[in-house]
Amino acid sequence: MTNKLLIATRKGLFTANVTARGVSLSGPDFPGVPVSMVLADPRDGARYAALDHGHFGTKLHRQDGRRWREVAAPVYPQLPNAAPRKARGKKQKEAGPSLRLIWSLEIDPRAPESLWCGTIPGGLFHSADAGRSWQLVDGLWNVKARKKWNGGGFDMPGIHSICVDPRDPARVTVGVSSGGVWRTTDGGRRWRNVADGMRAAYMPKKLQFDPDVQDPHRLAMCPADPDRIWCQHHNGIFRTQRPGKPWREIRAKAPSRFGFACAAHPRDPKTAWFVPAVKDECRMPVGGKVVVLRTHDGGRTFEVLQRGLPQRHAYDLVYRHGLEVAADGRTLAMGSTSGRVWTSRDGGDRWQELSANLPPVYALRWID
Repeated sequence: MTNKLLIATRKGLFTANVTARGVSLSGPDFPGVPVSMVLADPRDGARYAALDHGHFGTKLHRQDGRRWREVAAPVYPQLPNAAPRKARGKKQKEAGPSLRLIWSLEIDPRAPESLWCGTIPGGLFHSADAGRSWQLVDGLWNVKARKKWNGGGFDMPGIHSICVDPRDPARVTVGVSSGGVWRTTDGGRRWRNVADGMRAAYMPKKLQFDPDVQDPHRLAMCPADPDRIWCQHHNGIFRTQRPGKPWREIRAKAPSRFGFACAAHPRDPKTAWFVPAVKDECRMPVGGKVVVLRTHDGGRTFEVLQRGLPQRHAYDLVYRHGLEVAADGRTLAMGSTSGRVWTSRDGGDRWQELSANLPPVYALRWID
C-alpha cells in the first residue's frame, strides 16, 4: 500500500510517497517560500497551497494537474466600523483589517467547488468557486464577543481549526486562538460559542471559564462520530461529551498537558493522539524526549509512545497541523520545527524517520 504525504514547510512544499519498502521524497514546489497550509481536495484531486511571502503578502495557489496556478487570496473588505485616529492634527480613518496568514483550509461538501478558509486576524472566509473568489463570513466576524479575542500563537486572533460535520455540512465548528470554539448550524449566518467547560489557567480566577477567552490550540473531529471533538488547549486536553454538555477536561497522567497538535481517529471516537511539550517560555519536549500520547479509552488513560523517536537532546516542537492520521486510522505522520518527519503504520506504536533535514514543518496532509 502507498500513502502520499504533503509536507508544508518554511521553505516550500514537499511530497512523500510512503510504502512498505521505503520513502521517496520529491519537491520542493515553491522553493524558499513558507507554505502555511495545504489541502488535497478528494472531490476533484486538486491541491491548494497557502504561501506566506512576508513583505509581499499572502498568496494562494491551486494545482489541478501538473501545474500550480495562482488563485485569489481572501481579502478583508474595508469595514465601516474602523476606528478614527489622529495624525498630524487631523482625524483619519484607521486602516481596516488585512490578511496576515492562511491558517486553515477545508472543503465544504455542500457544493463541488466550495471551500472554507480560516485566517489571521480571525476572519473566516468561504469560496463557492474553488478559490477564484472569497467572501468574509460576516456572521462570525460581527459577533459581540470578538472584542475579547486576543492573539494566541500570533499577535492577533487566528482561526486554525475548521471541523465540518459530515452528517450536516451546514454545521461547522471552528477553533480560535484566542477566542474559544464557535459553531454554526446554518452554514455561517449565526454563530455561538460552544467552549463551555474549557478552563483558561492563564486568566484571572473569575475569568478562567469564560468561553470567549479560551485558547484552543487545535480541534480534531472523529468523522464517524462528529459529536466527539478533541481539543489540545493551551493548558489542558479536553473532549466533548454528549451534545449540549460542557467540554470535559482530561486529567489522565501525562508528561505534560500543553502542546499544539491533536489528531482524532477517523472511526473510533475513543481514540486520539497528542504531542506534549513544556509550555510558554520553554517550548520543547519534556526532558528532551519526543513522545506521542495516545488514548484508546476516551481519555481515562494515556499511553506514552516513543519507540523510534529521539529520546535524548531533542528540541523538536510539533505545530498545530504537524500531526496527521490517514483514513485507515493506523497510518500517522508527524513533522517538527527541527525539520524531522516521522511516520507510523501501527497507530503510533513504532515510528520511522522519513527525513531528518527538511525545513521546519508547518503542516502535513495525507492524500488518501
